[in-house]
Amino acid sequence: MRSILIVEDDRTISLVLKAYLEKEGYSVRQAYTCKEAKESWDAHLADLVLLDITLPDDTGWRVLHYIRERSSCPVIMLTAIGTIQDKLQGLNSGADDYITKPFIGEEVVARINAVLRRSARVFEQEDAAYFGSLKVNFKSHAVYLKGTELRFTPKDLDLLFYLLRHPNQTLSRDQLIENVWGFDYEGSERAVDLAINRIRQTLRDWPTEEGEIATIRGVGYQARVNIIS
Repeated sequence: MRSILIVEDDRTISLVLKAYLEKEGYSVRQAYTCKEAKESWDAHLADLVLLDITLPDDTGWRVLHYIRERSSCPVIMLTAIGTIQDKLQGLNSGADDYITKPFIGEEVVARINAVLRRSARVFEQEDAAYFGSLKVNFKSHAVYLKGTELRFTPKDLDLLFYLLRHPNQTLSRDQLIENVWGFDYEGSERAVDLAINRIRQTLRDWPTEEGEIATIRGVGYQARVNIIS
């Protein structure tokens, strides 16, 4: 189930959006301030962020900048500020779309669906993603480097796929355990580190100028990718 983070200080509007999105089958989290938005972003993954500009403790631009430093996750600005200058600022700052209030719920859902479809095509074409010379087929569970198929254990492959489905996004060990090993996993976080080491060994011939599995010290790991097609 894809997840949406709604950052909107008007609780009535937030609840209306939540209802529309949950009806569409999305998992929804809500934040009402910039501080809550950053904390929610750091604690949980989101497939898309719906972001108001005017927030009580800061501006949505600050949240957008915070997310863009960490991820290519799609962001849609939703605001009553509808001047051309503000729209251009949003799009030029890395927003994927811009919706002005008042809005129609069905239109917001349609825009979200469209942005997520475009986002998926950025790194997945015909079920395959290409990261330079590294080809990943998510449906057939196959990975090729320079035309040669690589072998991974099932859990290592799940972890690699999860990292590559969130390119250039820093993921904590807790997030990786929750989403790869599962909620009921009772082992140590050391399992993540060991799996990462095995993946790196298997990907040792992947040119670093194309990508790498990077350690973000004190935080977690990231599939740092420079070439996505």
